[in-house]
Amino acid sequence: MNAMETIAKRCSCRAYRPEQITPEELKQLLQAANAAPVGMAKYETLKISVVQSRELLAEIDQEGAKFFGDPSMHPLYGAPTLIVISGFAADSDEREVSMCNASCLIENMHLLATELGLGSVYIRGCINAIRENRALCEKLGVPEDFVLTGAIAVGYPCEEPETRELVTEKIETVIL
Repeated sequence: MNAMETIAKRCSCRAYRPEQITPEELKQLLQAANAAPVGMAKYETLKISVVQSRELLAEIDQEGAKFFGDPSMHPLYGAPTLIVISGFAADSDEREVSMCNASCLIENMHLLATELGLGSVYIRGCINAIRENRALCEKLGVPEDFVLTGAIAVGYPCEEPETRELVTEKIETVIL
């Protein structure tokens, strides 16, 4: 697959098979994250926490469901792997940079997941749910001066995604 084909095939997967991704697939996803552009190349201001423990995934899923006010909801969509990004957040400027950096890491992982035949989805609401839960942040290994910024759920999709037509009209563009 070339880059444009991968971009056209990438989609948000919200239904996963239960089997875990392989250690090699996880390694490649982490390599993709580590190859992402980061402001001022300050990679030390980011932390990646990989959650594959069924118990911890269930706890995070439950916190997210509470946050959304729907106990039957599963905001991790049954994905067997959750890759959480946290970033240094001493002030609002640092927090904003951390959010941007996390998005770059996550997009790299989305594209590689697609290339590998994995499904993935950006997880944001559930991250908001657990951000203030210090005990859960500690389980994720998030330092006190860091904030959860985003996550990507990854696994084998229940259905093969379709390649979509790429367009330029979805987002208003001004060319000067």
